[in-house]
Amino acid sequence: MKPGTRVLVVEDDYSIARLLELEFEHNDLEVRCAYDGRSGLAAAEEFRPSVIVLDIMLPVIDGVRILERLRRRGNRVAIVMLTARDAIPEKVNSLDLGADDYLTKPFSTAELLARMEALLRRTEGEVILNVADLRIDTSNREITRDERQIELTAREYDLLEFMARNPRRVLSRSLIMNSVWGRESGVQANVVDLYVAYLRKKLDAAGEVPLIRTVRGVGYALGGD
Repeated sequence: MKPGTRVLVVEDDYSIARLLELEFEHNDLEVRCAYDGRSGLAAAEEFRPSVIVLDIMLPVIDGVRILERLRRRGNRVAIVMLTARDAIPEKVNSLDLGADDYLTKPFSTAELLARMEALLRRTEGEVILNVADLRIDTSNREITRDERQIELTAREYDLLEFMARNPRRVLSRSLIMNSVWGRESGVQANVVDLYVAYLRKKLDAAGEVPLIRTVRGVGYALGGD
């Protein structure tokens, strides 16, 4: 995996979480740990990892419910579930709900790393998003429109990628807020409108068809009529 790849470990066993944290950091990955379901779900939205290592048996909110909520919100982050040896129904249910892989405890950290790398190689096969004449390369966060390169801040990019993954779909302000800002505190109510305005200034050059349209009283859509 590329150095700096963000990995979230959601595991209530501190010894396992610490072992994984040390192993991942040794491999030059950026790691965050959460020890219950509620903090794990918040970290998934705020940290924006490339991979989540998610235990099924968690306090407050279990891993299956976290998986379900993330997928329902359109979050396609690679997720590896950690399961007990006899948890066959949970394994099947997790895969049905959108988990990418699972490992049974006890497991080898080398095997976990190999599976994570394989998942990222697979997902990185679909890294180009095209909407009209806009092209987004998600592997290096490069945006071009009609061969014109566009520089965005990290938050502007997150907003644009979310909209590009839902092209022509009218996205409500609340959905955008939850998907891009998550549970961050101190976020102003008009932040979506502000960042859409920032994007418009950068995406639309003189004479170009505006890419983002406003649906009054509902929200915004990228591309389409």
